[in-house]
Amino acid sequence: MTTGTTTPGPTAQPSGRGAGGEPAATPSSRPRRRSRRQVVPDGGAPVNRVTWRTRLRRDRTLLTMTLPGIVLLVVFAYVPMLGNVIAWQDYSPYTGILDSAFVGWDNFVRVFTNPLFLHSVENTLVITAFQLVFYFPIPIVLALLLNSVITPGLRTTIQSIIYLPHFFSWVLVVTIFQQIFGGAGLVNRVLADAGYSGFDLMTNPDSFLVLITAQAVWKDAGWGIIIFLAALATVDPAHYEAAAMDGAGRWRRMWHITLPAIRPTIILLLILRLGDALTVGFEQLILQRDAVGSGAAEVIDTFVYYQGVVNGDWAFAAAAGLVKGVVSLLLVLGANKLAHVFGEDGVYRKS
Repeated sequence: MTTGTTTPGPTAQPSGRGAGGEPAATPSSRPRRRSRRQVVPDGGAPVNRVTWRTRLRRDRTLLTMTLPGIVLLVVFAYVPMLGNVIAWQDYSPYTGILDSAFVGWDNFVRVFTNPLFLHSVENTLVITAFQLVFYFPIPIVLALLLNSVITPGLRTTIQSIIYLPHFFSWVLVVTIFQQIFGGAGLVNRVLADAGYSGFDLMTNPDSFLVLITAQAVWKDAGWGIIIFLAALATVDPAHYEAAAMDGAGRWRRMWHITLPAIRPTIILLLILRLGDALTVGFEQLILQRDAVGSGAAEVIDTFVYYQGVVNGDWAFAAAAGLVKGVVSLLLVLGANKLAHVFGEDGVYRKS
């Protein structure tokens, strides 16, 4: 009877010893590596999910830098919002918020049935629509013209001159326009020497809309130019060179390259402008209200000021201000929804 030969297997090492006699690594002695959950999107590669603690440690310096601004915003913007409760009260500053009687929606009924408030809303919408058509496109056009200037020094000089009035206060702006277009201004004196007298643009209610739009353009158009020039700086010059090699002229390059590149910026600023539509410049208008009359210069902000501060009807003014805030919020949401329809992010991205 033949006995089969058994092939010897690998020699078993003593417990706790690896090859060469070295201690074997046990699961308890190996360093544990912190695993992260992986999210696999549809049709994509796994993406590591970073926890909020990791982001907090990574961005703690930036968060610390923004903390003073957040504190100021909370103290001077969000905490005062608690005072809007007086819109539902028969508020008196002598009795205070806690002791003032609640009247429900009576103040809001007074707001919507007040003809002066409805007139101020009409003036506000007319001024907003006029400036949206004749003021909003001007910074875009000026930015395109400045972007076409080849010499950087000339471009910087023109931009500085246009941007300078942004630092002027509205008191100074109105004073300058008064010295030029007022009854004793430069234009009237020149016309008087030519035999035409009585020119006074600053006290004419019929031309007040054009006047305040011209003031806004002269003062703040330079600010918009900077924003659009920054957007134009992101356009790759290779796109213009490729289009020129394909035979595209200046206008076709602007239409197919420049305008699509700054379209997100245009839509974003348009949404913000619509959200600020009911605020058309309190200081600018209140400085000229007495000169042209309340019929032409009364807007929602001046109405709230005179009703709340001057006349002392605080609850009525708070209700009118809340109506303005709600309408402004609806305008922002509606404009942002329209931006999503056109494929842009707007103020926030579509979820």
